[in-house]
Amino acid sequence: MDADFGGKRMINQVSQLADEQATAARDGRLSILPRPPAASGAVGPQSLGLGTARDGWLYVPASYDSSQPAPLLVFLHGAGGSAQRGRRLFQFIANRTGLLVVTPESRGRTWDRIRGSFGADVMFIEQALTRTFTSYAVDLSHMAIAGFSDGASYALALGLTNGDLFTHIIALSPGFAAPGNQHGRPRLFITHGTRDTVLPIDRCSRRIVPHLRAAGYDVQYREFGGPHIIQPWIAWAAIRWFMLTPR
Repeated sequence: MDADFGGKRMINQVSQLADEQATAARDGRLSILPRPPAASGAVGPQSLGLGTARDGWLYVPASYDSSQPAPLLVFLHGAGGSAQRGRRLFQFIANRTGLLVVTPESRGRTWDRIRGSFGADVMFIEQALTRTFTSYAVDLSHMAIAGFSDGASYALALGLTNGDLFTHIIALSPGFAAPGNQHGRPRLFITHGTRDTVLPIDRCSRRIVPHLRAAGYDVQYREFGGPHIIQPWIAWAAIRWFMLTPR
């Protein structure tokens, strides 16, 4: 009887935890609690191993030293994109900066908030971060969420909602910012091309940036004379800003 009761109690506790995580996800809240790694992970590119058709990557540079917590970048792809392109772009940068890079993939064609509400993508990103924290030492004073296009809009939404976890937000050509209840005070780096015809600058970043500054956020904003693309030199500038700017 006691064993049976204990088993039911454990099942109820697991069910309650799952319900709490689902509720938090709908609010856009990440419930992960960063902790020292329980094991030492490998270096190099590795799949997250959390999904089937859509998964993502974790990249750990060869210079990683478990005794020295490393800065962490979560990069979110644009609509219809994949994690591979972001990993290739930031892998080069990570090798020169010691940055850990996580590039998860959205559960659908694009991120859930773009479709109207938070949900499964929040839970997947939480799983990706949990996997990372389990095996790698992360510098909690330098945790950034970044993205391009729809990924940039989602980085703003999730980053502002979880500014008590993410210290920095990098938005490359975002369309809008639609956070839930805002927590913390992350620093922001936003950039946009003046010839962007996909997400025109006048109705996107030139509206987003003044609104964020009026709300009291520290925003570094740069425009460049180009279309809707990731400029490699802008990506470098964003990472330099992230590495050198305190929490």
